Amino acid sequence: MLLFFSINSTIYSQEIKPLKAKDTIKAVIDTTKNAAFIKALDSIKNSAKDSLSIKPKDTINKPIELLESIIDHSADSLIRQDIKNNKITLYKNAHVHYKDIDLTAGYIEIDNNTFLVKAKGIKDSVGTYSQLPVFKQGGQESTQDSIVFNFKSEKAKIYNLQTEQQGILIKGEVSKKHNDSVIYIENIRLTTSQKENPDYYINIKKAKFIQDKKLVAGSSQLVIADVPTPLVLPFAYVPLTKGRTSGFLMPTWGENNRQGYFLQNGGYYFVINDNFDLALLGDIYTNGSWGMRAESGYAKRYKYSGKFDFRYENLINSLKGLDDYSKASNYNIRWSHSQDAKASPNSRFSASVNLGSSTYYRQSNNEYNTNAFLNNNLSSSISYYKKFVGTPFNMSLSVTHSQNTNTEKINMTLPSLQVNMDRVYPFAGKNGAKTNAIQKTGLNYSMKADNRIDTSDEFFFKKEMFKNAKSGIQHNLSMNTNMKALKYFTLSPSVNYKEVWYFDRLKKTFDDVENAVVTDTISSFSTFREYSTAVSLSTTFYGMFPFKKGKLEAIRHTVRPSVSYSYRPDFSSYDEEVQKTADPNDIIEYSPFANGIFGQPGKGLSNSLNFSLNNNIEAKVRSKDSTETEAKKRVLINNLNFTTSYNMAADSLKWSPVGVNAGTKLFKDKLGLNVRATLDPYAIDVNGRKINTFNINNGGSLFRLTAAGITMNYSLSSKGSKEKSTKQKNAEDNNSDGIFGENLTASNQQNGSAETSKPNDGSVKETELYKSSIPWSLKFAYALNYSNRNREKEISSNSLMFSGDIELTPKWSVGFSSGYDIKNEGFTYTQLRFSRDLDSWKLNFNWVPFGDRQTYYFFIGVKSSMLSDLKYDKRKVPDRALF
Repeated sequence: MLLFFSINSTIYSQEIKPLKAKDTIKAVIDTTKNAAFIKALDSIKNSAKDSLSIKPKDTINKPIELLESIIDHSADSLIRQDIKNNKITLYKNAHVHYKDIDLTAGYIEIDNNTFLVKAKGIKDSVGTYSQLPVFKQGGQESTQDSIVFNFKSEKAKIYNLQTEQQGILIKGEVSKKHNDSVIYIENIRLTTSQKENPDYYINIKKAKFIQDKKLVAGSSQLVIADVPTPLVLPFAYVPLTKGRTSGFLMPTWGENNRQGYFLQNGGYYFVINDNFDLALLGDIYTNGSWGMRAESGYAKRYKYSGKFDFRYENLINSLKGLDDYSKASNYNIRWSHSQDAKASPNSRFSASVNLGSSTYYRQSNNEYNTNAFLNNNLSSSISYYKKFVGTPFNMSLSVTHSQNTNTEKINMTLPSLQVNMDRVYPFAGKNGAKTNAIQKTGLNYSMKADNRIDTSDEFFFKKEMFKNAKSGIQHNLSMNTNMKALKYFTLSPSVNYKEVWYFDRLKKTFDDVENAVVTDTISSFSTFREYSTAVSLSTTFYGMFPFKKGKLEAIRHTVRPSVSYSYRPDFSSYDEEVQKTADPNDIIEYSPFANGIFGQPGKGLSNSLNFSLNNNIEAKVRSKDSTETEAKKRVLINNLNFTTSYNMAADSLKWSPVGVNAGTKLFKDKLGLNVRATLDPYAIDVNGRKINTFNINNGGSLFRLTAAGITMNYSLSSKGSKEKSTKQKNAEDNNSDGIFGENLTASNQQNGSAETSKPNDGSVKETELYKSSIPWSLKFAYALNYSNRNREKEISSNSLMFSGDIELTPKWSVGFSSGYDIKNEGFTYTQLRFSRDLDSWKLNFNWVPFGDRQTYYFFIGVKSSMLSDLKYDKRKVPDRALF
């Protein structure tokens, strides 16, 4: 191909070869280039001038920079360069790159005169509009039908824009890009649904979009399933910042019969910094009741993490002037802190706190913790551990709390210091060799110092709680070793020493006026010491019973018998005497250490033999798979233990009851079975008191069954059920999610939960037919206790608990938790759960149909956290009496 052009009436020609596909042209645009070339060729118009009058000029002309970088462009099918009009056309998989701007489309046109780039899609062979323009700048990406972009000003006009910001899809008909961060959009559809025809969207006429910051819009309307709703706002503000942002938390509304209408869990969420946040929430009721809550989470990578929650409620029951009018104030404090193992290998700090009013979980109108409501105990622990490197010593400092919500009694250690010494071998040989009993002799030491407080709800956090505080220090020193005896036995002797220090003691005196014994507590340092010795003899032997026929190959029986002897002298020498009555000879003994936190010196000689017998039975079963050569082990009885003792120093009832414990797992570990029993060898009289006569000599059996119990746990699930994580299994073992029911989590609750941990990205869940299988799981727990200490032969408790979940479809799931008290003939706490996955929405319904905690909670809302306030929830608060 020849290209003709003329300069000063002279015709020049140049052959231009067509460019092949995917050839890349790199061009720097300079509008002065052709003008300089034409001026150099025009020698006719140049007139002679005096050389002296010519001023020297720089022979190197500096180009005028119009663009700051090089434009890279390529295409698969066609690259056409129009030099006359200074344009470049790219067709099919066209690509243009300039600075941080990247543009791909089916068709791109570059106009170097106006610095405009026009991009649009192309139609394929079947007429489908494809290869839509994809515009990328920095970390932002958008798809549109067509775009006109100015490289010089970096402004653009976009048609049918589609972009995603923090999980929110933004679709606009006409958009104007003002700069690299501000876009003005008309006729917007804002949604989190990933479907081509979204489940819902917010229709906005005009809006200003600021990248990674916000979307400020005019009038907006919610449209669900292409049906406009009456939910219209005159303006809208949608934050689009990355990560956590501060903002308002919308409340939940409802009503109950005692406090009237209410708004709950409304407030504000503060992002203090990257490591700390805070949510302040409040509740308000029409009868004047109110509540407040502060929730905070903090974390520092490779250091620590934790959560803090403080709740306070001032509840008014009924209306003032009525007979049932009453007030109650309750509070609850929860704190959990854990330290990363990498933070410090020789020290750690941890906390687990749950304390407050004993009536909080029973009276609160805004508490969702089901297990805490059913449990009667609250406990807390804050501890610090330190290992002293280079020494065998370590230290732990802790504060503990235990609270019974029924009796409202509180026990605390404030604080507790414990120092331990790892076992040392003072007689070990060279290089630490321990080959004989002397060299194996180990020495242990521990010291514990406690300050204990016993109080009640009435005086908790008041100065009165410290009046009856008790302190003490206990030292324990032990030495033990082991040696072989008679080849097959292990002999383990030990010596123990204990010393206790107290800072007060009891002093009893006889008051002649009152004619009674008066007890005083005297502040003084006092101490007592005890020592004891013991020796044990144990061994292990095995029995194998082979089978020649069937799949059962052999049964293995492991037996571990143990006999121990312990001796402790009589330390009643620490006791003191006091006159009991007006008679000077009426003397009684008492221990001045009777109220000590570590007990008092042992009275009477202890000289006893202890017996224990542990059994384990396993079976070896041949596998059905012929390729496997080794038999599989199956546990038949995990443990079968017998324990008793004989006190040679006692004058009567020398034998203690025999304790029996047995446990096993059956049906591929799905059934856990545990049985316990207490067998007493002595008989009782007509008044139910134990007498020094063997039961068999009194006309009865060898042993008298005084107590027994059985617990069973059984779980079933379909074959397609997902394998549970270790965390989930531990939670089930501790009944934290439990068979007793799940927590009724609020939609905007800040702490993590099973519901909030699910993905909230609005993605579409693919539906598949289950054919003939529906995923399900079922758990049973059975407990039976029998008592017969005084011939009452009574079943003290007999209950069955069960829970289950069934996934009716991939998007519908149903769960339940309940139980039946067989003895009292009534159902226990019952909960029904329903859940529906609506792709970009979620629906939950929790219902407690009967009982003191009768309630329900309904929620439907958008999954995305960015639009979490787009919801509807309704909760019925249980109608509980405050007193």
